[in-house]
Amino acid sequence: MITSNMAENESVECITEHERILQEIESTDTACVGPTLRSVYDDQPHAHKRFMEKLEVRIRNHDREIEKMCNFHHQGFVDAITELLKVRADAEKLMGQVTDTNRRLQDAGREVTAQTEEVIRCRIQQRNMATTVERLQLCLPVLGMYSKLKEQLESKRYYAALKTMEQLEKVYIPRVSRYRFCQIMAENLPKLREDIKDISMSDLKDFLESIRKHSDKIGETAMKQAQQHRTFNSSVQKRDSSVGDTKPVYSLNGRTPTQHNGLAAEEGGEEDQSEEEVLTAQDLVDFSPVYRCLHIYTVLGDRETFENYYRKQRKKQARLVLQPQSNMQETVEGYRRYLNQIVGFFLVEDHVLHSTQGLLTRAFSDELWNMALSKITAVLRTHSSYCSDPDLVLELKNLIVIFADTLQGYGYPVNRLFDLLFEIRDQYNETLLKKWALVFREIFELDNYSPIPVETEEEYKSVVNRFPFHDAEIEKQAFPKKLPMSQSVPQIYVQVKEFIYASLKFSESLHRSWTEIDDMLRKSTNLLLTRTLSGCLQNLIKKPHIGLTELVQIIINTTHLEQACKYLEDFITNITNVSPETVHTTRLYGLSTFKDARHAAEGEIYTKLNQKIDEFIQLADYDWGMPESDGQASGYLMDLINFLRSTFQVFTHLPGKVAQTACMSACKHLSTSLMQMLLDSELKQISMGAVQQFNLDVIQCELFASSEPVPGFQGDTLQLAFIDLRQLLDLFMVWDWSTYLADYGQPTSKYLRVNPSTALALLEKMKDTSKKNNIFSQFRKNDRDKQKLIETVVKQLRSLVNGMSQHS
Repeated sequence: MITSNMAENESVECITEHERILQEIESTDTACVGPTLRSVYDDQPHAHKRFMEKLEVRIRNHDREIEKMCNFHHQGFVDAITELLKVRADAEKLMGQVTDTNRRLQDAGREVTAQTEEVIRCRIQQRNMATTVERLQLCLPVLGMYSKLKEQLESKRYYAALKTMEQLEKVYIPRVSRYRFCQIMAENLPKLREDIKDISMSDLKDFLESIRKHSDKIGETAMKQAQQHRTFNSSVQKRDSSVGDTKPVYSLNGRTPTQHNGLAAEEGGEEDQSEEEVLTAQDLVDFSPVYRCLHIYTVLGDRETFENYYRKQRKKQARLVLQPQSNMQETVEGYRRYLNQIVGFFLVEDHVLHSTQGLLTRAFSDELWNMALSKITAVLRTHSSYCSDPDLVLELKNLIVIFADTLQGYGYPVNRLFDLLFEIRDQYNETLLKKWALVFREIFELDNYSPIPVETEEEYKSVVNRFPFHDAEIEKQAFPKKLPMSQSVPQIYVQVKEFIYASLKFSESLHRSWTEIDDMLRKSTNLLLTRTLSGCLQNLIKKPHIGLTELVQIIINTTHLEQACKYLEDFITNITNVSPETVHTTRLYGLSTFKDARHAAEGEIYTKLNQKIDEFIQLADYDWGMPESDGQASGYLMDLINFLRSTFQVFTHLPGKVAQTACMSACKHLSTSLMQMLLDSELKQISMGAVQQFNLDVIQCELFASSEPVPGFQGDTLQLAFIDLRQLLDLFMVWDWSTYLADYGQPTSKYLRVNPSTALALLEKMKDTSKKNNIFSQFRKNDRDKQKLIETVVKQLRSLVNGMSQHS
């Protein structure tokens, strides 16, 4: 029973499942029936048979329902077919009408179709044209900008061209980058940039060449205007002591600063009417290439390369500008061109420095200037050392001052240039000293070395105006009269003042105080007096053609020049307004200069006198073997004494001590020369007659000394110059050997000044040493005892000489 129940349950379940499958088959798409059917076979065995049965049942049910429905609608179907058959004829008629209408419509539509196709074609063309216009509207700005670029390149507006390129690349070309012409255009832009760089660099090179050519003119104009400005300032300072620091009149931008309460503008207006228009640097040089090149390289992002190139080229040009010509020192124009070029160079540098941002820096400019300054000072120092013309050195100094003032106005430090001027000042003084040495020599050569004759009051005033001479006694004398100094004295005095003026010219504009200028003038004047004038006087005194009369006049001249030194001091003081009592004031050394010259002249007088005496003595022609004297003095000696008398008369204008010294020196030299003549080793024999003749000559010398040829000697002071000769000759003339030998060595000895060796030498010449002697032959014949006495005296004299030598 349980089994039957289970079978019934399974059957119910199977039926239910079959019902579900059938519903799925009915409701599911035909393509998806396969899985449903497969499930029939996957179930219990024989289930498909039951399913088939169930399916047959369902089919039969559907067929019955179809049959019922067909039966229900059959009459309506038949009615519809009948109606359809009735409509068939009308449909055929309508078809014919439609066909006819269609034919006629087709015929009419062909023209419409043709027109429609034309309209479509036009609409397509219109659309294409609109698209083209739209594309052209996008391309036209690009082409316009490119055309503008070409025009800018042709007109050399390179900076604007670069800006146009930048707009093309960033704005315009990206909008139409798909077109080939834009691609070609974009590819061409870098090449155009390189072309612009090359062209701008070429323009820069032309600019550098241009400023090199025009530096001379720029510097000349700047220095000329600086000179005018300095002259103007000096005139303004006379009216306004509170003048401040000013910028030079010359300006690269052509502007002239208005200063001094509009006074510069007023005078400048007057000068503009009378002078030609002054060119500025911008009139001579176009600076646009350097600005353009700088902007171009800045836009291209290569500014540093441009700056380095520009600075390198300017350094090279600086070295070329600073290289002087070999013969620059010959003329001032050589120095002027050299300094003009340097001024022009650095004015261009200053203009570029202030008109560009960063192309030049102050550090670079200072470095370049310091390098140039070292070279300039070295060149000027070297070339100026070859200048022997003081006028050229003075012009060079003025050029350097204007050069320094010009560049100082643009901020360049120039202290080293003024230090150089102090070196050149010493050289200038040296050239002045050489020039004035020639002037002094010429004055001395043309001088007649005689007192200045003045015939009228005008002539007297003419001399006194040139030379500070005051003598009350001479002023009282009637015309014509003579001034004690010669013509060279006022000329020398005037030339010393001219030298001071010349020295002062160099000290001007050196920005030094009057105290320093006063010190410079005094030192240079001291050099003129102590070295140049003193040297000229010394050379003059030593010249062989200068005689005793000239030497006497030179001594007189130096005395008056010495007295005039205080007037030279006052002359310098009047120029500088520096009191001579100032602590650091240098004194003039003219007093010592003229004293030294006077002493040299005095010494030369003594030498000349002695030389003249020697010349007369060389004329002596004694017959040393003469038996007896002529009874009168020798002719040469009388001529010598007459010469001395006339000479000492000229000495009356000399200071007393000089004349006395000269006279004493001459007498001593004469005495010494006569003694040397008597004791000459080449003289072997002397007769008593020769000794007597010699004695007559010495007597004349003594008479001359006692006649007081020069006043001021006390007693027989001058005669003492011949005392040695007198005692020696008295000893031989009197033959007083016993007294000589007895009193030898006594202070009261009559022959105190007779030296034993001198007496022995003369006695040796007089004794009988050969057959030719004629003095002792009579002694041998008449008195052999006296011969023995002579031999005895000779022996005693020898013993005295030997004793003196042993004692010494």
